[in-house]
Amino acid sequence: MSKRRDPNPTFDLFIPLMNDLPLKDQREVMERPFFSLQKRKRLKPIEYRSPDGEAWVKVEAMPAYGMATIWDADILIWAASVLNRMKEQGVNDLPRTLTTTTYDLLRAIRRGTGGRDYTELQAALSRLETTSIRTSLRAPKRRTEAQFGWLDGWSLEVDPATEQPRGMTITLSNWVYEGIVSERSLLTMHVDYFLLTGGLERAVYRIARKHAGSQRGGWTCRVELLREKAGSDAQPKEFNRMLRKIIEADQLPEYTMTMTKTVEGAPAVLFELRGAAEAAELHARLEAERERHERYEADRRRAGEVDDLMDRLARGGAR
Repeated sequence: MSKRRDPNPTFDLFIPLMNDLPLKDQREVMERPFFSLQKRKRLKPIEYRSPDGEAWVKVEAMPAYGMATIWDADILIWAASVLNRMKEQGVNDLPRTLTTTTYDLLRAIRRGTGGRDYTELQAALSRLETTSIRTSLRAPKRRTEAQFGWLDGWSLEVDPATEQPRGMTITLSNWVYEGIVSERSLLTMHVDYFLLTGGLERAVYRIARKHAGSQRGGWTCRVELLREKAGSDAQPKEFNRMLRKIIEADQLPEYTMTMTKTVEGAPAVLFELRGAAEAAELHARLEAERERHERYEADRRRAGEVDDLMDRLARGGAR
């Protein structure tokens, strides 16, 4: 990871905002626990093995940075969406390094563009680069596993006069890049995914999108299997409480959720597609929640600026 100043940055590619791009993510990443579901630093490894024992994942964090979070993964979704658009446009040599501006990237993944947002973006890039993943997925036959990080590197261009971030590059690891450019490796996600604020909500949507798809009959998943697929470190009782809270809030794009039981009597969740009217109502609710959150963050920043000003005035008066 690096920060460097360049008085004359050049940008090789024009990358449109996410509003103009279908949102894409990797199928095999969506249904398995690759990311921390909490914003506080996670150092405890994630260890997952599929019921048949064939697929396994182990994710480990570097103590200085913590594990990459499911919000950090928005950057990878952005990269997958950009590369998919290039492929559709007939670009033959898809780049592993993408060039954009910090402002455009933050806007694309529905974040603010204040000073704190730029700082958090840098922290996210560091976590994506330093988190270590080992998995049996896509491992060559001569080996039983592959090991990689999400990013091989990144850089920020800083305006030499204002010290403000101006441009950036992101280099995907080969494992991530190959997964994105492979045929039929991506799934389209709902545009409201970025509006989900809860880590477990995001994980549950990704799992549902992978398995439920557009099945009219819905898809049923045992609660314990859902917990394993999400990679939650919550105890079963606490996980059940959080899951019921998500069901009650009913803010998942595309799908409704209902508690049910399997034929064996195990607790389960039924995911069913929403109707058009339901989907429009949900979109309006999520947009209102996003606007409320943005107003709160703006008020908090303004309050901090006022406090700083009052402190400076007080110090000046004391002299």
